[in-house]
Amino acid sequence: MILTRLLRDDRGGQILLGSLLVLALLAPVLNLALPPDHPLHLSTYTLTLLGKYLCYALLAVAVDLVWGYLGILSLGHGAFFALGGYAMGMYLMRQIGDRGVYGNPELPDFMVFLNWSELPWYWWGFDHFGFALLMVGLIPGLLAFVFGWFAFRSRVTGVYLSIITQALTYALMLAFFRNEMGFGGNNGLTDFKDLLGFDLQADSTRVALFLASALALALGYLACRALVLSKLGRVAMAIRDAEERTRFTGYRVDRVMLWLFTFSAVLAGIAGALYVPQVGIINPGEFSPLFSIEIVIWVAVGGRATLYGAVAGALLVNYAKTWFTGALPEVWLYALGALFVVVTLFLPQGIAGLGRGLGTWTRRGRREEARP
Repeated sequence: MILTRLLRDDRGGQILLGSLLVLALLAPVLNLALPPDHPLHLSTYTLTLLGKYLCYALLAVAVDLVWGYLGILSLGHGAFFALGGYAMGMYLMRQIGDRGVYGNPELPDFMVFLNWSELPWYWWGFDHFGFALLMVGLIPGLLAFVFGWFAFRSRVTGVYLSIITQALTYALMLAFFRNEMGFGGNNGLTDFKDLLGFDLQADSTRVALFLASALALALGYLACRALVLSKLGRVAMAIRDAEERTRFTGYRVDRVMLWLFTFSAVLAGIAGALYVPQVGIINPGEFSPLFSIEIVIWVAVGGRATLYGAVAGALLVNYAKTWFTGALPEVWLYALGALFVVVTLFLPQGIAGLGRGLGTWTRRGRREEARP
């Protein structure tokens, strides 16, 4: 009943969730049940690549929630994604134990190499999966809350807010590059062995991570859809369209912006946590401002204020990136820039807007044919 209400008049959302369901049912069968020489066999590499794309799609939904429906162009969501990834990476590093290169049961290899004598206090507790899950949402959410508390109460908006969010992620990138921070420096965290006792290289574990990513994307989409349809979502859109007018009608604009911004950061952290065990590494490069700009391009290509369009944009652009970086690596950045220019000039509503336009044109043609 609730699902029907959320997806009413949401053709794109229905297609998205239906596609995720089909993919979740078929992918494990094609990977585990069919032999490698079968023409329909889905390789573990491809399955992992799809799982990574789904994590990026959840990140794009988080950005679309605040950009498309609240009007906040965040150029720092890569920071929340990376913090969630580091929280999961710290748990995975603690699981290595004495199987590392140096055989130290407490300290990760990079700490032994740097002559650390004991585990830093901020690593305590990450040997427990439940604590790590809590930190996956709490750390990005707390950073977003503190940042938003000062920014929104000071009424920092527009391009100034975008620049500050970009400065935030750049500052974090520089900090995490330092070996003294205790997060692996420029090499980051890697060489993970297992998750909850399951070998991360096993096909069955890869399938489980893929299914977890698909489920997280579906739940994240539905949660954002519920927010958009609620009174809070309507107030958010009013803030987007006329912030001062909404403020003068009596709404606490700063609280609405703070709540949605924090929730969006938590979603980004969850996406990062699912991303890390699938790709096998997390390093300061994930804090790069360029990555945060790429996320905005995904949403713009897919279509702002649609949620499902953000998913489509993330999948399309990252598939193109995979192909270009393999076939024509020197062309990728030019292709990405050209794509953004084309979308800005000719498809301001992105792929979702093009789909709605085609649907309207088709229905209009059918009505005209039906006329006597």
